[in-house]
Amino acid sequence: MKATLAPSSLISLPRHKVSSLRSPSLLLQSQRPSSALMTTTTASRGSVAVTAAATSSFEALREGIAEFYNETSGLWEEIWGDHMHHGFYDPDSSVQLSDSGHREAQIRMIEESLRFAGVTEEEKKIKRVVDVGCGIGGSSRYIASKFGAECIGITLSPVQAKRANDLAAAQSLSHKVSFQVADALEQPFEDGIFDLVWSMESGEHMPDKAKFVKELVRVAAPGGRIIIVTWCHRNLSPGEEALQPWEQNLLDRICKTFYLPAWCSTSDYVDLLQSLSLQDIKCADWSENVAPFWPAVIRTALTWKGLVSLLRSGMKSIKGALTMPLMIEGYKKGVIKFGIITCQKPL
Repeated sequence: MKATLAPSSLISLPRHKVSSLRSPSLLLQSQRPSSALMTTTTASRGSVAVTAAATSSFEALREGIAEFYNETSGLWEEIWGDHMHHGFYDPDSSVQLSDSGHREAQIRMIEESLRFAGVTEEEKKIKRVVDVGCGIGGSSRYIASKFGAECIGITLSPVQAKRANDLAAAQSLSHKVSFQVADALEQPFEDGIFDLVWSMESGEHMPDKAKFVKELVRVAAPGGRIIIVTWCHRNLSPGEEALQPWEQNLLDRICKTFYLPAWCSTSDYVDLLQSLSLQDIKCADWSENVAPFWPAVIRTALTWKGLVSLLRSGMKSIKGALTMPLMIEGYKKGVIKFGIITCQKPL
């Protein structure tokens, strides 16, 4: 079965660049991610792209990311539903929320991100949307329903793309949303066609942050909005050239499990957007607003249902669960920041 594409009358895609679910080898090679790649994460001032040595392992990283989400997405959906991202909470909210409360917080994350970027429900310009790193399509379907927009999502995971299309069909949204296997660093779209470019927690997987941002800008229509919500490391202080060794070690341990290359800071993203002459650049640290999320994920993993599902899902899921306390530690110690960065492409 091939990945469904947006109706040709809505979004025109160069056919030679479109990958099918039957042919992930067009994007993913058969080698495993090398330890050199996974440990090339040293954060230093201005270091937004990986080293030349790591560049040769981009294909290995792509495969690792695809395999990770091929294996773990079913577990996530079973426990947490179709939104594969943090929830947004009031800073003083209780972490003892119900499952429905946490899922509502994930919807709120979408709404708060749109609000922060100045994209309101009355916005009539949002006709075409791209969801970069779409997971199983939760954000795409929500945004398409909210704005009546046409949305296409891309992911490295064939399993995610198929499941996202199946869910769209089940919700009678196939005429509005579709999903395909594609690389965020080489998006198979023409220039300037999307009114909203949406990246919800995918930037942390990008080995070349500068190229990632340039691709987001390239596919955005003139006047289009770009929203990047992503894991970052803290901003470096004046005169500070790199993170402390213990901080870097913590990030490296997380990278090895979640297939993350070099981290960058929110200010690094701002610098990249400024270098491309984007307008209305805004950023915020929402770390306090996502604080209840990882403890809640751990609690669900420790339920009987969670443990059974975890064991059934496989080793990558188990390693991911064991790494979750490191995310909590990173947030508590101020090393990890949950950032939102938004901007507008000039007319």
